[in-house]
Amino acid sequence: MAGIGVSPLFGCGFDALAKHGGPCARPLNFLSSGYSGVSVAMTAVAMAFFHRVRSLLTRRLTAPTNLSLSLHPMSSFTQEEASKAAPSEAPGHNYESLQVTAVQKHVLHVQLNRPEKRNAMNRAFWREMVVCFNKIAQDPDCRAVVISGAGKMFTSGIDLVDMASDIFQPQGEDVARISWHLHNLISKYQETFSVIEKCPKPVIAAIHGGCIGGGVDLITACDIRYCAQDAFFQVKEVDIGLAADVGTLQRLPKIIGNQSLVNELAFTARKMMADEALNSGLVSRIFPDQEVLLEAALALAAEIASKSPVAVQGTKINLLYSRDHSVAEGLNYMKSWNMSMLQTKDVIKSVQAAMEKKELKTITFSKL
Repeated sequence: MAGIGVSPLFGCGFDALAKHGGPCARPLNFLSSGYSGVSVAMTAVAMAFFHRVRSLLTRRLTAPTNLSLSLHPMSSFTQEEASKAAPSEAPGHNYESLQVTAVQKHVLHVQLNRPEKRNAMNRAFWREMVVCFNKIAQDPDCRAVVISGAGKMFTSGIDLVDMASDIFQPQGEDVARISWHLHNLISKYQETFSVIEKCPKPVIAAIHGGCIGGGVDLITACDIRYCAQDAFFQVKEVDIGLAADVGTLQRLPKIIGNQSLVNELAFTARKMMADEALNSGLVSRIFPDQEVLLEAALALAAEIASKSPVAVQGTKINLLYSRDHSVAEGLNYMKSWNMSMLQTKDVIKSVQAAMEKKELKTITFSKL
């Protein structure tokens, strides 16, 4: 296994270095080739790296990870950045149902902002989420997103009072025309959450209190899910006489990998409490309250935002592609992706930071 070997980009791993007492010749040939596009000066940098890689990898790659299950898992840098940043309204994001703030460098916080209505999803919400995340996807300054709910809970789901006429009194003169109208309407509602998944920037859901109905559709479209101890989750649609139709039934089975449990939750609309959500894999961590939860989610976002955006966004795109395709198809797609993306200057910057024992937060990666 090449678990602690360096990337195939550099030609030989740690085990090969240990066996032969020094770096192999191929990496230098590779880095000086026309394929990489790296200057001669960078070749000298790479040579120095390989002479030092043995001790460097021993120290860095075998060091304990920061991603333990502690309540403050991120580095001191990201915690400090998350706490000291003064949130400001993100330019171009003015909504009725959402509040979007730039909480720190390269991180946006999208908050469901109808606390007086338990963040129920009204007409404005279904429309504004699409606008919001399409803008975020094209925002070169944004590298990670946290989504949460204002007030006492994440969301109570669809606002039946506001949406009743759309759902229960659809337009159309006959069955065929009513059906076409509903088909188009459901497609628009599905896009409200699919747009989160399509956004190349990682999206972290921070859930407290109830996450009901459409809330489960929303969080299953996110990349990472944290929750507070008071959180609970309900696939509520059967209790109002319909099957969930905007993402839960498609995404939840792939997230928790237990079809029996998915069926139980979807058929009964029972509550799944935080501990069960953690054990099933729906969330990756639990925190004691909303404040600590949000602090941890923002710290995680800052950690992600410190990495190369080429690397992070490429990783998300390929993870999603591989989820929906065979291993062979995923590997083939990855080859096509990296044959161009490996030529990014971000690789050299990251390697140089490792050589110089610098944290990636000190490196300036170009906007993407």
